[in-house]
Amino acid sequence: MSISDESGALDYQRAREAAMAAPAAVADPVSGPSLGTLIALGLAALLALAIIGIGRHGDPAPQLQLSLILGAAFGFVIQRSRFCFLCIWRDWLDRRDPRGLLGIVTALAVGITGYTLIFGAWLPDPSGTRLPPTAHIGPVSLALVLAGLAFGVGMALSGSCLSAHLYRLGEGSPTAPFALIGAVGGFILGFQSWNGLYLWTIAGAPVPWLPRHLGYGGALIVSLAVLAALAWFLLRRGDLPAQLAPSRDPLASIFRQRWPAWLGGLFVGLIGVAAYLRLSPLGVTAEIGSRSRQLAGAFDLLPSRLEGLDSFRGCATVIRDALLTPNGLFIAGLVAAALIAALAAGEFRPRWPTAGQALRGLARGVLLGWGTVIGLGCTVGTLLSGISAGAVSGWVFAAALGLGATITLKLGRRAGLPL
Repeated sequence: MSISDESGALDYQRAREAAMAAPAAVADPVSGPSLGTLIALGLAALLALAIIGIGRHGDPAPQLQLSLILGAAFGFVIQRSRFCFLCIWRDWLDRRDPRGLLGIVTALAVGITGYTLIFGAWLPDPSGTRLPPTAHIGPVSLALVLAGLAFGVGMALSGSCLSAHLYRLGEGSPTAPFALIGAVGGFILGFQSWNGLYLWTIAGAPVPWLPRHLGYGGALIVSLAVLAALAWFLLRRGDLPAQLAPSRDPLASIFRQRWPAWLGGLFVGLIGVAAYLRLSPLGVTAEIGSRSRQLAGAFDLLPSRLEGLDSFRGCATVIRDALLTPNGLFIAGLVAAALIAALAAGEFRPRWPTAGQALRGLARGVLLGWGTVIGLGCTVGTLLSGISAGAVSGWVFAAALGLGATITLKLGRRAGLPL
């Protein structure tokens, strides 16, 4: 089967699942490990050296080093478990396969529990006017709904959310680089439209935080109950495919076979809690947005003032002078580890992009970037980190992007688009 990366089109998805489900090939004692495995080992050694080097010479060294480590862990996990929000949602729409959504539910359950423990230590009384430091808790407004809809449409048209485009860079996707470049243009458009939307609907919007109204215990119980109800619904209405027996070779189970979605979700949740405890909430767009803002300012494409933007929590888009930043190294580690994982699994399949793939990636990535600026984050920041923090904005963003992606997939397929 030819694998065209219309970024997760059904043929790519099925081919990748078949490759990951296949038993790992046993290395021939004469020929030895494959070339991809040897390259993966070499890159892993270089990544380890980079982590050590940054720990000795970076500034601030502990934050930069830990950012690179957590980014590498996140990239490896989402590549092995196929933690792609669009793929997961399309699995449910097309085949009623609930495994991916159950993985997201697992990640949220771990994240909510971990965040609650941290909040209790940092902000013992949640009933006041203060919010936990740096947590992704944003305003709920019509602009947030529009951002979620735009992000969902862009996600469906481009084939991935921004985090999945990043790990697909490591798989050799021909579309992902152009979608990320298009997202930069979307960020700039988001900055240009921010002031009007802020004055129209964001400035006076409420910032609901569940622990403020229910207390930590009440918010935890309600959130976990909602997730349990979602899991029950998915298991009741879903169609679980036959489970493949895990390989007896532990290395094959880790590096060759696809990880169960619940396991990927468990690790994503743990990484998110660790990131918030030691660094900042999990997110993949702060660096891209900051560099986009810097680029827009250099070309005089930035408003003289962005009303209220820097006062909100979320994936901050401040202009940075430092070359190495925590979120920048997180993204670098994500892409590097995804490449290592893809090489080890035999899933690194670089392809030369066609003109159509390049144009589609550029045009559709704009929606992802615009939705990220207006929504103060993407599926990782606003959705995962936001819901983990007890923010109602995370749930609203999730519902809006799900609606946008569903409508786009259904109408696009009727129009003959390869979605």
